[in-house]
Amino acid sequence: MKRKVTKAIFPVAGLGTRFLPATKSIPKEIMTLVDRPLIQYAIDEARAAGIKDFIFVTSRGKSALEDYFDHAPDLEAALRKADKTDLLEILRDTNMDSGAIAYIRQHKALGLGHAVSCARKLIGDEPFAVILPDDVIAAEKPCLQQMIEAYQETGGAMVATMEVAPEQTASYGVLDVARWDGRIVSVKGMVEKPTLGTAPSNLAVIGRYILTPRVLQNANQIGKGTGGEFQLTDAIAHEITQGRDVFGYRFEGQRFDCGSKAGFLQATVAFALAREDLGDEFARYLAQMHGHGQAAQ
Repeated sequence: MKRKVTKAIFPVAGLGTRFLPATKSIPKEIMTLVDRPLIQYAIDEARAAGIKDFIFVTSRGKSALEDYFDHAPDLEAALRKADKTDLLEILRDTNMDSGAIAYIRQHKALGLGHAVSCARKLIGDEPFAVILPDDVIAAEKPCLQQMIEAYQETGGAMVATMEVAPEQTASYGVLDVARWDGRIVSVKGMVEKPTLGTAPSNLAVIGRYILTPRVLQNANQIGKGTGGEFQLTDAIAHEITQGRDVFGYRFEGQRFDCGSKAGFLQATVAFALAREDLGDEFARYLAQMHGHGQAAQ
């Protein structure tokens, strides 16, 4: 029987420079889609998949991220006094129990592989998940839950994957496919950001992973790759060269790249339209904007 996946790493050390000036004072992960920060979507997905231990790889300037998960006694007391039980319930979802969350500093920006390996002492000898909060995935069954259910059948290492346009493959890690079995793809190789026209497929790696501790060892052993950084893709691909199984999982759901401004705006619109309390009013506004070609002055 496969060991349960109960730990997850959240690499959140990036500076978020594409969202300056907003990220001058707040971590990108605190930026909100409608009224929930990006990190809350990631935490909710992890909880739904059975994750119990949450490990954040942070950097200087991320104290607001840590504060977000702390209890707020004064605010809770004010809401309780005003009998705003619905808001109290929303607030409780942001609280993390003592000991459930840990923070590790990445002192130098040396790539995703390095960021994940910073948590190796907290992972020990257990399988673990990695969630990149920039990738927000709207799905009836949360993406990581889909993957963990598949992992119980396959073992090995597993990455979330989706088809992208051939001209976009240079922006992703890309899978070299051995065979397809429904949503599970057996992988014979992985290439990080292949040059245009050289990608082995159009199946891109998306920011959800289930990995073994060996991948953390690989990240430290194989050195720097594309962009002069320690690439997580390379560390996973090394498993294949050692004869160990790596799988891609073609998840059900819609992925939004909230690491880009356009993707963040698209996600905001999609999540706003899906809200019962906002959807109708917002849809009417968008229709009006489209009809009149209005824009902010």
